[in-house]
Amino acid sequence: MPLPNLQSQLKLGSLTLKNRYLSQKTVIHHLLTFVGVLSVVLASLTRDRNSPNRVPEEINAQYYAQRAGAGLIMTEATLISEQGVEWETAPGIFTKEQIEGWSRVASAVHEKGSLIFMQLWHIGRVAHPGMDANGSPTLSPSGIAAKGGKFRLLPGSPGYIQNPEVIEDPWKIIDLFRQGARNAMEAGCDGVEIHSANGYLPHQFLESHSNTRTDEWGGSPENRAKFTIEAVKAAIRGVGGDAKRVGIKLSPCGGSQDMGDPKDTLIREYSYLITELDKLNIGYIQLARYFSLMDTSARGTPLDLVKAFRPLIKNSLVMFNGGFTGTEAEEFVKSGKADLISFGLPFIRTPDLPERLFKGKPLDNALDMTMLYGGKDVPRSRGYTDFPAYEEWSKTLSTGQRVMNSVVPVIVLLLKNVMLYRNVFALWVRSTFYGDVKLKQN
Repeated sequence: MPLPNLQSQLKLGSLTLKNRYLSQKTVIHHLLTFVGVLSVVLASLTRDRNSPNRVPEEINAQYYAQRAGAGLIMTEATLISEQGVEWETAPGIFTKEQIEGWSRVASAVHEKGSLIFMQLWHIGRVAHPGMDANGSPTLSPSGIAAKGGKFRLLPGSPGYIQNPEVIEDPWKIIDLFRQGARNAMEAGCDGVEIHSANGYLPHQFLESHSNTRTDEWGGSPENRAKFTIEAVKAAIRGVGGDAKRVGIKLSPCGGSQDMGDPKDTLIREYSYLITELDKLNIGYIQLARYFSLMDTSARGTPLDLVKAFRPLIKNSLVMFNGGFTGTEAEEFVKSGKADLISFGLPFIRTPDLPERLFKGKPLDNALDMTMLYGGKDVPRSRGYTDFPAYEEWSKTLSTGQRVMNSVVPVIVLLLKNVMLYRNVFALWVRSTFYGDVKLKQN
């Protein structure tokens, strides 16, 4: 299936995405002509493969370059300051060495003709001081602990701490987003994304159960949204004033890391936030769909995000994330539900995902879930850069296997069509000659 809408170009301000596939991270502003490129984005995926100093190295540049068939590359979540994150080699963007490391990555992606946005990350109350190189306290909007967690690298694998420190001056944290955006641009990135999803700090400020402040940063949905809005404004300043080079990721359905407000509350708070973000004319707003496996605390709310929030977005591009197939992604773009679709897990095992989807090639690389974050005493490349592209993989097949891989999908499609037309014909016969078929009206 050629998926023409996913292959079409998109313009994000002064940037042009070659397609609408986001390797979780790419953006564009207006749809251009269909020229055989993708609306596919590489989603942000924590892989825990950087140096102990949180510096991207050559292997990380290779990983992103392998997936640069996407119109936009979204980097893995990248810390804007040293924090007690669970992943000991997650990257940062707050030292000179880290900026230089990301410069290698950005250059590798640009050489492949793709764009790269950096996801800026502050994890707030889900940090642990035992994982912080500086021993800094865990910060939170209101001193309310998250339930759950498991810091597997600490003795006893403790959960989230029960007494996170209240942030007295949120403006100091907001300025870290500005500096992080500035550093990302210095590293050669094309833009940044504020990570306001999955239970991290901006998300914690937004929801009523994790933010019980009574000052200008809490109380009403409008006040609770202030931190996220100001972080986005700070990032716009950090990238040099071009709002189209800033995006945001939101997960309104909650569930991850003890997040989730009641349905009426979340619709009100996210409607206000999305409306205000759209007024800033940012590059895109990414909405993550409900994912039951991430809802470990049963706080999540399955919600039709298209119906609830799509009509509110008029100036920014709309990106969706969460369990899409190529066919569903094509339908979302064709119908105007989305401008971009970001893919996560499929991109890990299939570095040439866009090409395979567009040419109808099988997505047959096996994914070892135990290697998502690497492992001790194994090469960093394992489960990271060792997945073959289709052409490389097909060379290992016999002639018979290559023929079967080409023919079987065609046969399956033909059989589906035969079954469809057979059923339609049967209904016509029953309706015409027996009169016992009544079409249901919706």
